[in-house]
Amino acid sequence: MTLAEDNGPERGGDDLLAAEYVLGVLAADDRQIASRRVDTEAAFARLVDAWEVHFAPMAATYAAVEPPASVKVAIDRRLFASSASNSTAPSGGPWRSLAFWRGLAAAAIAALAVYIALPYVNPPVQPPGTRLVASLAADNSNVKYLAVYDAARHEVGLSLVSGDHGAGKDFELWMIEGKNAPVSMGVIPTGQTARMAVTPAVQQKLAQGAVLAVSLEPSGGSPTGQPTGPVVAAGDLKGI
Repeated sequence: MTLAEDNGPERGGDDLLAAEYVLGVLAADDRQIASRRVDTEAAFARLVDAWEVHFAPMAATYAAVEPPASVKVAIDRRLFASSASNSTAPSGGPWRSLAFWRGLAAAAIAALAVYIALPYVNPPVQPPGTRLVASLAADNSNVKYLAVYDAARHEVGLSLVSGDHGAGKDFELWMIEGKNAPVSMGVIPTGQTARMAVTPAVQQKLAQGAVLAVSLEPSGGSPTGQPTGPVVAAGDLKGI
């Protein structure tokens, strides 16, 4: 069960669920349910569209990758091998065949899937823990963040789903490993999205799946090096 489901609609669960759907971090059953809601619920579909636009700049940071020639060869074989081997095909050829059009649609979907997946599966190969995601939320708090840790870029990207720190206050991001004291990752820059550099020491901990937490602190951050205000959002990092 995701944090969005745990939180329920009264805590903005649909908005967070839509974001997790776009990120692709839902379990298979949950994703099927969300997909059906996209088709049947206009309000939920609008949330999904909004998050796709919101996350589009993240995709823009990855360079385009040319699909390998083997992809086209495989598609051509699937589409045309049967018609080439059957010289007695009825007049009109494959263009009048329902099976052909079904095959063409399936191949097009497969080609699109390959195109989307290539930046993630082509060299350079990234080890486990390179990209992790967390939904940050807490009871009795309207503050919600989505966090993506990118080990290759040594940074955490944050998207503010809801909430505000108010005047004279700042949100501060913390890494929590087991029962150890929280480690500050810095004051979160104001805005809907932010990127924060991660120190080498914290990188090693995050790669093992630590917890991220957000506390409400005086302007400029905690004066003690430990959280002094309430923790308004937290969540486990999980692999994408």
